[in-house]
Amino acid sequence: MTDKLKVGIAGYGVVGKRRRGVIDARDDMIVVAVCDRTLSGSGTFDDGVKYFETYPELLDEDLDVLFVAMSNDIAADVTIAGLEKNLHVFCEKPPGRDVADIERVVAVSASRPSRVLKYGFNHRYHDSVQDALQALASGELGDVIDMRGVYGKSQLITFDQTSWRTERALAGGGVLLDQGIHMVDLIRLFGGEFTDVKSFISNRVWGHDVEDNAYALMQTDAGVVAMLHSSASQWRHRFRLEIGMTRGAITLSGILSGSKSYGAETLTITRRGDNDMGDPHEETKRYNNDPSWTLEVAEFADAVLRGGEIRNGSAEDALRTMQLVYKIYCADPAWRGMWDLDDDPASQ
Repeated sequence: MTDKLKVGIAGYGVVGKRRRGVIDARDDMIVVAVCDRTLSGSGTFDDGVKYFETYPELLDEDLDVLFVAMSNDIAADVTIAGLEKNLHVFCEKPPGRDVADIERVVAVSASRPSRVLKYGFNHRYHDSVQDALQALASGELGDVIDMRGVYGKSQLITFDQTSWRTERALAGGGVLLDQGIHMVDLIRLFGGEFTDVKSFISNRVWGHDVEDNAYALMQTDAGVVAMLHSSASQWRHRFRLEIGMTRGAITLSGILSGSKSYGAETLTITRRGDNDMGDPHEETKRYNNDPSWTLEVAEFADAVLRGGEIRNGSAEDALRTMQLVYKIYCADPAWRGMWDLDDDPASQ
């Protein structure tokens, strides 16, 4: 291995290019080649980075690390191909179209324990989320009682995204799998593993064969209840997670994003008083910087170079989050039948 990790990026669209910006700012990684189906043939960019149209061509290059930012239908296959080339792999969410996809990846990853595999659940790295975790861990606010989460945008395809996101054969799911998976992951992070799930899944707004709204009511074995609404008909984009606790509450509202359409990112800590009459003391902190993309790549690089721990976005995390997403899908009998889902794809 050279002084710098030689990086290939499979999928050089908006996300792939953003990942490259983070990598270029580091002194221990260098992008040497990329691929994307929109690129014509192969060649070399003016900056010396090679480009290809297909990922097998990319994987023939001398690489140490592969970043995967491909469509859901091939994300798992490309991740597996990278691992089988003995590369360390960072893959964007979701890890594939369904639970079976991530299970295939986990099996291959387990056979190559020296190779690092990490998934890009970058919401965990937002300062507001990290501060909320510290508040939870302090014990000051007591135990989690319940959660209410809303994550919504105004349509399934936004900005420079392409139409494969509305095709079930390619995407696997709609807004829940594409965007709502971040909220599902955070609900797991703060509440634990949810075993009892009820849901309504709908595509009546846009009429695609993937959902544009998902409504879920979930409970852990310990009795923590969570309500989730993942929406592609939220005309005013919204991100909000309320965590009710025995001695107060934590509220995450707004999130810094590329679109800048989700409002100010804030964390509100509520402390219940003995006689506050429903108007307790609250403190709100606002955040003006999003370090998440930089921090998660830093954690990945540390794991590759120094054996550091993958604390967020491990293969196990990705598997459990996908299992909960599909528990939500399967809990709606009509949707489960329409999609011809397995008897219980989330049970393993």
